Amino acid sequence: MSKFIIFIGLLFCTIGLQAQKIAYLNSQEIMAAMPEVKQANSVIEDMKNMITKKGQDMVQTLQAKYQTLQAKQQSGELAPVEIEKQAAALKVEEESIMKFEQSSQKEVADKTTELLGPIEQKVNQAIKDVAAEMGYMYIFDEAMGLVLYADPSNNVTKAVAAKLGITL
Repeated sequence: MSKFIIFIGLLFCTIGLQAQKIAYLNSQEIMAAMPEVKQANSVIEDMKNMITKKGQDMVQTLQAKYQTLQAKQQSGELAPVEIEKQAAALKVEEESIMKFEQSSQKEVADKTTELLGPIEQKVNQAIKDVAAEMGYMYIFDEAMGLVLYADPSNNVTKAVAAKLGITL
């Protein structure tokens, strides 16, 4: 009788394991194929370029002011007190540039979240929909390095892409 109970227990465990379908996908491949991601990345890149240009202009202006001050110091045009005063003003301007760089990085990160966040939510919803429709209990993301080996027949990347209306 105990052998029969063990057999039944093993049978239920085996059935339970077989009932759990597992798949994988590559989210980076999906995101790279989405036109809205390309558009968002273009907006973010334009923003970065604009900020970089403005930052470079600020630095060049500051460097020119330092060079002018240095030339005036070497020629003896300015008294030591005036040199210190102007150097302190340039130091404040330098700190302003550093604050600009920090706020610019935050601004770019915020814009990235604003533009890509909804797209990532859309992809995640499509993954959930495909999992529900195809009966998968788990879907792993190959792009995150979570899949060491997988049978290619369990790759649902194209199914999720199709759910999003894109082709790979």
